[in-house]
Amino acid sequence: MTRVTQFLGLASRARKLVTGEELVTKGIQNRKIVLVIISQDASENTFKKITDKCKTYNVGWVQFGDRDLLGQAIGKGPRVVIGVTDSGFSARLQQLISK
Repeated sequence: MTRVTQFLGLASRARKLVTGEELVTKGIQNRKIVLVIISQDASENTFKKITDKCKTYNVGWVQFGDRDLLGQAIGKGPRVVIGVTDSGFSARLQQLISK
């Protein structure tokens, strides 16, 4: 888990992340986001809204950690949804999360 959080921090410093439900939704619609990370403690409504959007626009998504862990990883407050805008970061994050 620490490898994933460290890599999320790196992606955040590289400005390759978008956080927050509204900004991630807009990013998906504008085809700027290649991977969505949803916290495991997201509400059912948020989870359904984001995953439906991802399916509609063919964007990959994974569930990882809780809102506090995601926020701490990127140096911000609790975050439920994070969008990754870079395909290289996306591929590496998917590798790390699937381990």
